[in-house]
Amino acid sequence: MSKVCELTGKRAMIGNRVSHANNKNKRRFNINLCKKRFFLTKEKKWITLKICTSVIKLINKIGIENTLKRFKYKYYGKERK
Repeated sequence: MSKVCELTGKRAMIGNRVSHANNKNKRRFNINLCKKRFFLTKEKKWITLKICTSVIKLINKIGIENTLKRFKYKYYGKERK
């Protein structure tokens, strides 16, 4: 199970953990992923998406169908690569 947003393609970033003595160790900045179900009214079916919380805020603002069209998700013609 990879930690990648299905709509935006966001994934974990790599950076450094820096100590007070300025020692640097590699670390990962993981994204905030949630598994969420949405109902598509045009197709009358539920879809489950693994998306980041910033996309959930966008869905609350413009709706699920407009969000899927914006990111060209596979349920609306073009597959995300």
